[in-house]
Amino acid sequence: MNCPKNMKGFGPSPIPEEAKWIQLKDIKQVSGFSHGCGMCAPQQGTCKLTLNVKDGIIKEALVETIGCSGMTHSAAMAAEILPGKTLLEALNTDLVCDAINDAMKNIFLQLVYGRSQSAFSEGGLEVGSALEDLGKTLSSNVATVYSQDKKGTRYLNLAEGYITKEGLDENGEIIGYEYVSIGSLMKMLREGTDAKSAIEKATKTYGRFNEAKQIIDPRRVD
Repeated sequence: MNCPKNMKGFGPSPIPEEAKWIQLKDIKQVSGFSHGCGMCAPQQGTCKLTLNVKDGIIKEALVETIGCSGMTHSAAMAAEILPGKTLLEALNTDLVCDAINDAMKNIFLQLVYGRSQSAFSEGGLEVGSALEDLGKTLSSNVATVYSQDKKGTRYLNLAEGYITKEGLDENGEIIGYEYVSIGSLMKMLREGTDAKSAIEKATKTYGRFNEAKQIIDPRRVD
């Protein structure tokens, strides 16, 4: 079936890029800030990859992984590889870990289909925006929570920090917790505060911890 004459020459459908509508025909036309998630072949680890792309060139990369210990070193190598490469080069480069390669594939799809966080931001996002995603403590928000039928739920690490105590109500349900803000703790230690004082100042509570009928240590194994 031939395309009608009046349909020829229109080109690809426009996609949104940094507050402009672009008919994408060349990789050099791709600009955007976006995220992609991927997992490794045995599905035992995952990566969240954030890229800031300007005119087809990767200017900024944030690599976050969770899984095997080898993934952290893979992330370090991938972060050295990515900046300065075109999107196509990065897509066809071994980024060391299956999960990172998979994340690269998925973020490529986001960017070339115009589904980026900066699609409607004039001029896009400045280089450095990915680091701001981590907040003032410059660390990923990682949740580690363990639960067991007989012993209940144990909060170990949440967005606020390292959980030291859980507060339970009369029904044994969690209503709050005490935590140490790791970012604040490390900042005070770097500035010379003694360890005991730094921990005390970095320790805070969340929820209705002060109303708890029972306080437990979530890290006790007995």
